[in-house]
Amino acid sequence: MLNAKPTLKSTLVALLYLAPLLLIVGVFTLWPLLTSFLMSGYTHYNYFTNHVGGFGGANFSYLWHDPNFHLALRHTLIFVLGVVPATVILALGIALLLNRITWLATFFRTVYFLPFVTATVAISLVWGWLLRPDNGLINLLFRTHIDWLNDPRYALGAVIMVCIWQNLGVNIILFLAGLGRIDRRYQAAATLDGASTWQRLTNVTWPLLLPMTVLITVNAIVTNFKVFNQIYALFHGTAGPGNAALTLMYYLYQQFYVENQYPVAAACGVVLFALILLVTGLAALYFHRHAWWEGRR
Repeated sequence: MLNAKPTLKSTLVALLYLAPLLLIVGVFTLWPLLTSFLMSGYTHYNYFTNHVGGFGGANFSYLWHDPNFHLALRHTLIFVLGVVPATVILALGIALLLNRITWLATFFRTVYFLPFVTATVAISLVWGWLLRPDNGLINLLFRTHIDWLNDPRYALGAVIMVCIWQNLGVNIILFLAGLGRIDRRYQAAATLDGASTWQRLTNVTWPLLLPMTVLITVNAIVTNFKVFNQIYALFHGTAGPGNAALTLMYYLYQQFYVENQYPVAAACGVVLFALILLVTGLAALYFHRHAWWEGRR
């Protein structure tokens, strides 16, 4: 029975079914997360012998005084502010257009979804050719001669373009799923009341799409705060010319795998975790307040 009161036996049976998944989550998610928090406080740490000489906030002090960390933080915030709003707005606009197309709808959905299932390295290599300064397609379209991948002024912009394009597909599919769940009778009633296309969008479609928009926005924030593969592939294992595309995730990679400063890398991971938690929390709060205000209108 669906509404039956849980008993000790039913709870144990449920936990038994969940045990494999809980074990995987515990070993590969919770334990590394706890270890990272602990390692961020290690001082005089030997990674190979696991010997800890002390515990304190020296690693966070190191980050505070490291110019490269400040640069990575600034680039990460610029990157997220550049990618997330553009991705959500473009995905919503394309989804609204595709929702009106009945012929070849499946074809267009497949085409837009392909970047999401294509390997990031392959995508970055293709974009490397598109962004070539001499005969790249981007420069030919805009009639420019910008050296996107070797000019520090444009390197981060190139990564932003690639990530917007790559993230569009899955967000379009999600918006289409949300649009498909909206009862067409709402649109018909608004049309009978004389509402224009823009009024139907802002007063009917947008409020009903708000839960899906929250999901897409939060997912985009989390994903783009952790950007790494595109940068590594586009700039052939570097953070761009003069660290022009250095982000927090790439800084963490450098500290761990290049500099062998494991506690500093862990501290960077903790800062990144706190930053993602803060930004996603603010986004969720904004949408919650927006939904509350719409409900009072």
